[in-house]
Amino acid sequence: MGGPSCFFGSRKTRIRGAFNAISALVLFFLFYTQDGFIKNPILGASNSVLPPIWSSKVDALMGNRVEIIRRRMAQVNADVSFSNQSSISVNGSDANFVTAADPKMCTGLFTHHGFATKCEYLIAHPECNPGGHFNYIKFLYCDCGSFNFLGYIALTIWLAALFYLLGNTAADYFCFSLEKLSSLLNLPATVAGVSLLPLGNGAPDVFASIAAFVGKDAGDVGLNSVLGGAVFVTCIVVGIICLCVADKGVQLDRKCFIRDICFFLFTIFSLAMMLVVGKVTVGGAIAFVLIYAVYGFVVAANELLRKHVRKLRLDVVTPLLPVRGSIFSQGNEEDDSIYAGLLESEEGSDVPHLQSKLPQWMWASNVAIYSNQSAKNSTDSPRSLWGWNEEEQSNENSSSFKVLSVLQLPLTLPRRLTIPIIEEDRWSKGYAVASAVLAPILLVFLWSIQDDVGSRSVKIAYFIGIVSGVVLGVLAYIYTRADQPPRKFLFPWVLGGFFMSIIWFYIVANELVSLLVALGVIFGINPSILGLTVLAWGNSMGDLMSNVALAINGGDGVQIAMSGCYAGPMFNTLAGLGLSMLFAAWSKRPASYKIPKDSSLYFTMGFLVAGLIWSLIVLPRNDMRPNKILGVGLITLYLIFLSLRIAASMGGL
Repeated sequence: MGGPSCFFGSRKTRIRGAFNAISALVLFFLFYTQDGFIKNPILGASNSVLPPIWSSKVDALMGNRVEIIRRRMAQVNADVSFSNQSSISVNGSDANFVTAADPKMCTGLFTHHGFATKCEYLIAHPECNPGGHFNYIKFLYCDCGSFNFLGYIALTIWLAALFYLLGNTAADYFCFSLEKLSSLLNLPATVAGVSLLPLGNGAPDVFASIAAFVGKDAGDVGLNSVLGGAVFVTCIVVGIICLCVADKGVQLDRKCFIRDICFFLFTIFSLAMMLVVGKVTVGGAIAFVLIYAVYGFVVAANELLRKHVRKLRLDVVTPLLPVRGSIFSQGNEEDDSIYAGLLESEEGSDVPHLQSKLPQWMWASNVAIYSNQSAKNSTDSPRSLWGWNEEEQSNENSSSFKVLSVLQLPLTLPRRLTIPIIEEDRWSKGYAVASAVLAPILLVFLWSIQDDVGSRSVKIAYFIGIVSGVVLGVLAYIYTRADQPPRKFLFPWVLGGFFMSIIWFYIVANELVSLLVALGVIFGINPSILGLTVLAWGNSMGDLMSNVALAINGGDGVQIAMSGCYAGPMFNTLAGLGLSMLFAAWSKRPASYKIPKDSSLYFTMGFLVAGLIWSLIVLPRNDMRPNKILGVGLITLYLIFLSLRIAASMGGL
């Protein structure tokens, strides 16, 4: 089978393992260069992991010149006023006092007047910090010394690793919890298809947006990433699909297409009104999120009406938006329809009817490319657990596989030890007990590193967390077996996996936004542009690969792929931005949350609307058959949009 193996064969498995191993080494590199990292006495107390010859200049900078910097800082007035009215208290005893991170305070980094190097400037201005777990700016200019190219390589690898961790957490943890949660709650396929399923497929976008608004107070990055991703998917992905299927004469469902476009346009109009007002209350944010609830109700009601039709023909079934099919479905359109998993026939009857549950292959369809789990063939269906089959399995007994497995542990082990998994193929009583013990402690740790948390409160919280973890661990040890996952008390396990997956989403997304902010400072680029491009492209790779591969199969796959290209970004806009603004407004209550002012957002929404209108004009005129005119027009529109945005950010416009 050529399709799946070209994406997920054993060679790709080895490449993924090597990438994870390299990313883990970069993670260790970042940890080691942090000031608070306890270094091995054998390695010395160097501030750099570079060889002694390379790091000698860094040591001199970090050691010999610190006193000069301290003296210079001590001469600064106790209340140093900046343009944003923030201040730093500096004296001889607390010259290294670290203020709240504010990357806006890095405006003098490149000129570093009064300082010999950028590193000296950073030491004197500790508030020049992107605010993540790692100070990426200091890492590049201080820890890497004059060998900045090593820092650039490390940051590039770490950026790719963070994108991968977002998708992998969704594919291997979050979507499984959603699937089990849907089963335990006995949700019909229609309800799951418009609630839990899009959350699984859009989780990276949603939580990256929430982290930008709430975690890093970088709402402009969140707005640009979501809207930039929407423009990318509705123009580039739809354009590529049109070019791929232009000669196949596939016809789309007119009513569903117009419905999705109209809801999307209304969503953009509502967001534009909020940006014009410039602020949002808790009620306004809730109303914005409820637009998707209305959309979901319309879709579900439509499907319920179809269910009562006397005869349900396969070619009449409209995909449950935003359900996306298997990206590597097998067979032809007649014998093995993409909707076959949604339909079942009663014995002795030729009339198929909708299942009450969504088939497994639909879950995590567009994040399956990030999964580390080996696909396993099902004896009942040609489709496998996550939507693809593999003919080749990696040789797990090889020495190279074992070495890579050990090296990538820093990326996989922390999540495995804190996210409960009760999947049959991945069940481990040891990991289950460990997750019950360590999950509360991780929550306490994340709370304790927040600002304005007293030491006494931290001690009390750790005591509660440790006691809770021990109690949960003992219960997990007593009521579980080593040979099979639990059969009772499933809801706490599934809910725990769901909640801890969200926690890890937030951790990774928070760090991703911090790295983008740092890269904006390093390269002198507005972080919102990085959100519009790097963050939007990274979170849209799953949509690009899954929807294009699905459409290439032809037939019903084109309908589902096109539906996902509109329903997915609409969910990310309503749920991602809606929840982000809801949390931000809740933190500011009773006052309103002031939405970051960025006039370029209107520019982005204008091109997004232009792309939707172009599709709404061309498709109906061509009898709902995607053609090259539509594809070329959409791709050209995106290239114009991107060129103008980049030119504007560089001062060319």
